[in-house]
Amino acid sequence: MEDQHKSKKRAMQSEPQDHGEKASEGAGKLYVVATPIGNLGDISARALALLAQADLVAAEDTRTTGHLLAHHGIAAKLVALHEHNEMERAADLVAQMLAGKTIALVSDAGTPGISDPGVLLVARAMQAGITVCPIPGANAAIAALSAAGLAAPHFLFYGFLPVKAAARRSALAALRELAYTLVFYEAPHRVTECVADLAATLGGEREIVIARELTKLFEAIHRCPLGEAGAWLAADTNRQRGEFVLIVSGAQAEKQEGLPAEAERVLRLLLAELPLKQSAALAAAITGARKNELYARALALRDTTGKK
Repeated sequence: MEDQHKSKKRAMQSEPQDHGEKASEGAGKLYVVATPIGNLGDISARALALLAQADLVAAEDTRTTGHLLAHHGIAAKLVALHEHNEMERAADLVAQMLAGKTIALVSDAGTPGISDPGVLLVARAMQAGITVCPIPGANAAIAALSAAGLAAPHFLFYGFLPVKAAARRSALAALRELAYTLVFYEAPHRVTECVADLAATLGGEREIVIARELTKLFEAIHRCPLGEAGAWLAADTNRQRGEFVLIVSGAQAEKQEGLPAEAERVLRLLLAELPLKQSAALAAAITGARKNELYARALALRDTTGKK
């Protein structure tokens, strides 16, 4: 048993994530470990190794995590860390890490601290000079976004909207003009009223992707205009069950008059050095603006630049 314990310690020490420049000497580490959001196979080999090697696993629900560990044949000491005890439990866990213990932090599903407990423990550990190492993995928002089929070079992850209707509509009103794809989590008993508020506040013409029970047996992903989402949910009560990710397309930017400011800037710089036609072609390649619009603008600027 002693040899096994020493072997585990050596494995933990071989981890390259020693990125705490002022880490307390002799202290253990805190590993923030992502776990599956449904399918128990969605966990990395590195995460499993760390869960097996940690001195203690701090879990949102020890029963849920116990099931995951048992499935993978891991015996670990578990302690509960949830929204109701995190403030008092964090102090004890930090003390244990300062004494040299290594702790793995997990939530019920997905990545700890993302709409889940764990933020306070991480903050306290960092304040104490303890090295915090993220072990990436499953995340419902990213999984849903990857399968949404929405052009989303920029997105805003909001998490859970307020429970009360008035506060929820107020929060949505603040997001209405944003051009970013919006990503929300929602519980099954609120999803119908939440979708109704999304349509009423953001407008029924936007696209919504409703992703439920991701990676589980009854996984479903449905895309439709936001104005039709309520009727789709109501058509089958089974569609209102499970854990939800709701993804809504962003506000459409108003059409600008004339060239975008960046295209104008690039065109002027090029016109100072190059012929008119070449300047327009290069500005189009650099900025993505329409070549014919750039050429027309270059003609209008010709008298100023003196280019032909």
